[in-house]
Amino acid sequence: MQAIPANLQKPGSKRLRNGLLGGALLALLSAPFAHASPSTPPQPSLHVQAQSWVEVEPDKATLNARLWENTPALSTLEESDSSALSDARERLETRASELIEQMEATGLERNAINAGSLNVYPEHIQGPRNEDGEHETLQRTRLERPITVELTDLGQLSEVLDALIAAGVNSLDGVQFDLQDRDAATDEALVKALEKAQHKANLMADSLDAELGHVQRIEETQSPIFQPRMMAMRAESDAAGTSQSSAASDYSPGTIRIDAGVSVEWALKGPDTPRRPDSDVAAQE
Repeated sequence: MQAIPANLQKPGSKRLRNGLLGGALLALLSAPFAHASPSTPPQPSLHVQAQSWVEVEPDKATLNARLWENTPALSTLEESDSSALSDARERLETRASELIEQMEATGLERNAINAGSLNVYPEHIQGPRNEDGEHETLQRTRLERPITVELTDLGQLSEVLDALIAAGVNSLDGVQFDLQDRDAATDEALVKALEKAQHKANLMADSLDAELGHVQRIEETQSPIFQPRMMAMRAESDAAGTSQSSAASDYSPGTIRIDAGVSVEWALKGPDTPRRPDSDVAAQE
């Protein structure tokens, strides 16, 4: 196909081509100026970190005790007697049943008392000296059953501790104080941290003649930490006496502390609020 000579082209098509070229050139020339125009200043903000805590009285207690029975200690050269193991287990089960009955006599519900699984441990103990003046090593078997008691009425604590000791538990390992509703306490700690952050933000904004706008960001800097309070107590049945029982009766559970931390960022507004890229105000406890 032959090209149309320039002198035969229509005048309208030439004007259209010149207009397209002019528009493209104008767009290229104006692009750098548009890119270089100043951007809108960022919204100034106020960033606050705050920590708070609550102290609550426990309303739940868990007592951990153990009962055990040992088989007679024998020389490592002697064969163990299977009947001795059966006798030890029978004695242990009888004591556990009697202990549960005494706990129920204090007014506890049966489901508040848990007798754990039977544990069997081989033990080596030091025996008398032999003809050579050396101590002989003896072996025996310990059968042990853990007992756990859960209280939701701390007024029963002293009575239950006394009953455990009177029942002849071999070991009373301690009392763990807790809360029946942990979520309510941790929520309270978190709300207090947020309220403290709000107070600090209002104080800073007022001091700077600014006004708090909407909240831009919230995050936890420390999740509520809950740690049950332990009452260290260890009572061997041989040494348990009146003084130890009285000490338990006079014990106060104290309080449990729950900590929480937050970080909150507000937008700032107001006629005197600076509007510069570096105008963020931060506060940290």
